[in-house]
Amino acid sequence: MVHELRNQPFRGIYLTYQLVTTSLIRYPLWFLFSLPKSWRPRASWSLKRALQVRLFRHYSHINDRVGPGSFPNHEAIQSGPGIKALWIEPVPDLLHGELLEWAAIQGVTPVRIPGYWLDREGVETPIGAPILGGEKILYRLHGGGYVALSAHPTDPSASIARALMEHCQQIKRTFQIEYRLSAAAPYPARNPFPAALFDALAGYKYLVNDLSINPSDIIIEGDSAGANLALALTRYLVEFRNNADIALPAPPAGVILLSPWADIGVSHETPDSAMLSFVPSDTLGWGLHGRKAFPKLAFLGKLGKDAADTNRYISPASLHCEARFANFPRTFINAGGAEILVDQIRTLKKRMVTDMGEGYGAGKVTYYEAPDGVHVYPGFEFHEPERSEAYRTIAEWVSSG
Repeated sequence: MVHELRNQPFRGIYLTYQLVTTSLIRYPLWFLFSLPKSWRPRASWSLKRALQVRLFRHYSHINDRVGPGSFPNHEAIQSGPGIKALWIEPVPDLLHGELLEWAAIQGVTPVRIPGYWLDREGVETPIGAPILGGEKILYRLHGGGYVALSAHPTDPSASIARALMEHCQQIKRTFQIEYRLSAAAPYPARNPFPAALFDALAGYKYLVNDLSINPSDIIIEGDSAGANLALALTRYLVEFRNNADIALPAPPAGVILLSPWADIGVSHETPDSAMLSFVPSDTLGWGLHGRKAFPKLAFLGKLGKDAADTNRYISPASLHCEARFANFPRTFINAGGAEILVDQIRTLKKRMVTDMGEGYGAGKVTYYEAPDGVHVYPGFEFHEPERSEAYRTIAEWVSSG
């Protein structure tokens, strides 16, 4: 049973047990077993990295039993010192076609959500200030399997936005929306697809229509599930940009995808796949495996496995899906060669290159893979030098646009 220890007192007892045994038993054993390089998941890894990856993977296992924890959510703005936040209004006027059909099946409607602004360190920009010449706005969609993490500036994943602003001279501000997180049994079902897509579209409309930012000055970035959402948002903007029934903003100047979760089905889960064989070398563990994985059930809702296999908005890299990418904006894809999602990311890259071509130009695909990188490795400070090299490469890509 998923999250079987979510309730007290069992949750507290289990977490205490894990804290004690990990500190006194597991970590010392991991240290001993990682001393020989040949015993590490990747021989190129330092001892520190081998231990860090084990620790993060064990943390994922704990979450599978106690639940993803508590995060700021779409129901309230979490204020605090230096927090720049506002409410983003829903956009029912921009919804059309299949999106409305899927929403009706799922019982999903547009709602108001919080949005958060982050500034580059040392820069203080008022909310809604006009952009300067040559400036690009980063519109970031966080990861977390659609069931965890947050757009709030205090969330650990916000380090990705800060690092991108640090390395990319044109990007001084990042906007993030607190899209609705999904849930399934043993919790009340809530916010399945396309709830997050509705919210992402509202955030994009706010930037373009409310702040009058030209789409050519916006770069959408997503990591993991956030990259899945970035692809879905971009697809909707591309497919309906010329539809006379809705005044849809144009697509952005570019898209950055960090370790995109691009197949929510199981088409890449073969016996010899990275999804199975790379578990020891990744931070994710077993939480995304199989059709009954909690994040999949929560996100898919009533659409189920057929959508996971064939819906181009949900699984554009599924081997059972005919997703195409003509007219997509220039895209940067980053992957780790040691992560469980690398097979599906390579499938995504191949499909995008087929339709868009490869290179740094407009409407092209740039692919960068760190051979021994883990899932979303640019988000881990211990993952050097690959982390810094990824950000330098992204900065070059942004500058070339």
